[in-house]
Amino acid sequence: MSSPGTLNAPEPHSHGDVQGRKAGVVIASTRAAAGIYDDETGPVITDWLTEHGFDVFPAMVVPDGEPVGAAIRALLTQRPAVVITSGGTGLSPDDRTPDVTLPLLDREIPGIMEAVRRAGAAKTPLAALSRGYAGAAGTTFIINLPGSPKGVMDGLTVLDPLIGHLCDQLEGGHGH
Repeated sequence: MSSPGTLNAPEPHSHGDVQGRKAGVVIASTRAAAGIYDDETGPVITDWLTEHGFDVFPAMVVPDGEPVGAAIRALLTQRPAVVITSGGTGLSPDDRTPDVTLPLLDREIPGIMEAVRRAGAAKTPLAALSRGYAGAAGTTFIINLPGSPKGVMDGLTVLDPLIGHLCDQLEGGHGH
């Protein structure tokens, strides 16, 4: 027989459980999209998302610029919990990923990008040149990571302890 008060006790809330949530990956690289070289960051991001329990759509490798915005918009129609981009965050004229991402965000989450740049700056001063946004488009978290595998790893390391709680919060969970 159950002891009093345990019959209707709520299940413990666990942050970090993302099982069954969908995620998308957009790689901004004109050269990789043209087959000039292999995308090195998409597999890193996809593996990280899979290891964290996300159901990941195949990575979309698109040319820099507006095709990135079109790819993000296409993913948003599938209502993923997370969209991670890589590439197009520098200062070259065709580095436009942040510019096509910002109009899609309902709310920015600047502390995440501050932490990503801080993590990168611990290894290279060039991290300060990386532009990018993190924010919410409805219940979807979107983040722009750099185009280098090391920059991506720095960003994923920052997201590691946050991603489950972040998804919970965007979906309306109020746990802290």
